Amino acid sequence: MQRRDFSRSLLAAGTAAVGAAGGLAFTPALAQRIGPKEGTDFVRIAKPVPVDSPAGQVEVLEFFAYSCIHCFNFEPAFEEWIQKKPAHVTVKRVPVAFSPAFVPMQRLYYSLEAMNLVDKLHAKAFEAIHTERLPLTTAPVIIDWVAKQGVDRAKFTEMFNSGATGQKAQRAAQLQDAYGVEGTPALGIAGRYYLQGQGPRTLVVANALIAEVRAKG
Repeated sequence: MQRRDFSRSLLAAGTAAVGAAGGLAFTPALAQRIGPKEGTDFVRIAKPVPVDSPAGQVEVLEFFAYSCIHCFNFEPAFEEWIQKKPAHVTVKRVPVAFSPAFVPMQRLYYSLEAMNLVDKLHAKAFEAIHTERLPLTTAPVIIDWVAKQGVDRAKFTEMFNSGATGQKAQRAAQLQDAYGVEGTPALGIAGRYYLQGQGPRTLVVANALIAEVRAKG
């Protein structure tokens, strides 16, 4: 999803998904043979972005929006990649805000994270928007939906509206700007590289960049 498309994406948040495998033009084997190219597959960040991960860890940020159909399609492959990643890779999801309309969805993610509910409800939030056509883009709808998933409404509402959640959303916007994010899904690698994409090639490129960071230290 590009910045210019955000309003249409929010309005169309209830459209049916095109399928998790849609648009994946490259197989991993083909992507590996072609090899990542700077300026085409990834961008080197001119001013490195500070990372939060400890020394020895390679930080990978996923920039996403729940309303983004491409993020929904990318999620299964990215989740599988997370399950197989090496121990020296730290993954953090970063919900973007291309406008104030995205803030409730940012707060949804960070509330789930704070309540240890990402594993349970992150993928379901995508499903709710893109398969069930629920407009999870405003606080009342989000809170109602989360409560229907068996989560304590009062506790979630408190977390959703908390200053700490708001600070995390602001930090996400700062990271988005620091990496120059123009569309989703996108990955930031170790504060040094930025790449967009939706399929196996994205993750092959990510693996190559992680290996480069690891080698250089």
